[in-house]
Amino acid sequence: MSEDKPRHAAVSRRRPSEPATMDLHSHTSRSDGILRPNELVDAAAAAGIRLLAITDHDTLAGVRDLRRSKSLPPSIEILPGIELNSVISEPVAIGEGEVHVLGLGVDPDDDELEAALTQQRQSRRRRFDLMIGKLRDLGMSVDSALETMPSTDEDDALGRPRIARAMIAAGYATSVEDAFMRHLSKGRPAYVPRLGLNAVQSIRAIRSAGGLASLAHFAEAPDHIPFLRELIDAGLNGLEVYYRAYEPPVVEGLKQVATELRLVMTGGTDYHGDRETYAEAQAQLAVPADAEAPFREGLRASAGASARPGTPVPG
Repeated sequence: MSEDKPRHAAVSRRRPSEPATMDLHSHTSRSDGILRPNELVDAAAAAGIRLLAITDHDTLAGVRDLRRSKSLPPSIEILPGIELNSVISEPVAIGEGEVHVLGLGVDPDDDELEAALTQQRQSRRRRFDLMIGKLRDLGMSVDSALETMPSTDEDDALGRPRIARAMIAAGYATSVEDAFMRHLSKGRPAYVPRLGLNAVQSIRAIRSAGGLASLAHFAEAPDHIPFLRELIDAGLNGLEVYYRAYEPPVVEGLKQVATELRLVMTGGTDYHGDRETYAEAQAQLAVPADAEAPFREGLRASAGASARPGTPVPG
């Protein structure tokens, strides 16, 4: 991902002929999404999604919220998931020096995974505070704006989108993308490099917790086959092939990579909620119906490889 690309899935005018019923990449207010977990599930169910993975950054708090809920729509299956923003320690020139790894079907009760997530969230908070300090030094304090936003606790994963929304409220940015492009991305004045797990550590933590490890929104995959092989050696067994910002030629290239490397093909909206409703995002997602069976097979194989398999949240 280049520094000047949109951070999350771009708005697309393309409308698939067959609406997706499986979304394996979504975010709630427990990390950098807008909707509370139950609101996201309700919106996804209303849009026709039958299988939804909640993949908040570095926290399973949203999944746990849903496990306690007594009012989930019966038409939808919720899959416990995670997205780990992972530092690249290998000499690969990719964007801001990180890749994102989805952990699908992880065990929410896995103590080792939770310990890793706790460290990740602590690193996030340190980075968050440093970026807030940089904005303050630049004469763009967002302290007052942050005080008006919903409160967070230690289970929430703080990230740059929260800072961007505070910048919008304070009048320093016109959108989340604008805040990233001008202030919060690598090479911009308020940027702070990420600390935490590297890609190999993230993959191993996911696989140890019974999850399928899929590399997220990595359109550059065809250009980095040796890097992918290194991650596969560490346990990577999936690739996000279907992503709502991808045009058909990109999807075809990723399908070829996934087939060649025997990676399970996953797909999702990467929904956050800053620019559109969930229904509008889902309408842009093209995940063929025949992708579900091999995904579930890969999910079972991943769970079977661990003593701590994940289980869906009852719908």
